[in-house]
Amino acid sequence: MSKKVGILMGSDSDLPVVKGAINTLKSFSIPVEVHVYSAHRTPKQACEFASNAKSNGFGVIICAAGKAAHLAGVIAAHTTLPVIGIPIKSSTLDGLDALLSTVQMPKGIPVATVAIDGADNAAILAAQILGVSDEEINHKLEDMRKKMTEDVLEKDRKIQSEI
Repeated sequence: MSKKVGILMGSDSDLPVVKGAINTLKSFSIPVEVHVYSAHRTPKQACEFASNAKSNGFGVIICAAGKAAHLAGVIAAHTTLPVIGIPIKSSTLDGLDALLSTVQMPKGIPVATVAIDGADNAAILAAQILGVSDEEINHKLEDMRKKMTEDVLEKDRKIQSEI
């Protein structure tokens, strides 16, 4: 059985974006557990989750947060598991604040960061990490890439026939 992916959101308002990651992980048959933990409002619970994640069967943690977006960094400080940050677009700075807060980590505490609202890519990156040691996941990733190639080539053929 493959490791689980934990998805943490700083707020339940992040769920519409995070659903993309949840659905993508499920498409790879990767178990996922989702929680709302705030780096600022529930720091104890967030740190406990991170500290116990490896022993609780997680292989990767995805953190989605907007504005100050410290969740991924706080989680990364409390685990050696790979942490992937999803900066969430907010109403004030269009997510640039969250992107910079997520990506600008100090040496020794890395957070892999995807694009603003890039939940699907966060899930694919988590699958790639797990796929290093799980052939079934790796095979599904290879199939996904083949389908992407076929879809693009089909679009090319369609354009060529119209021109």
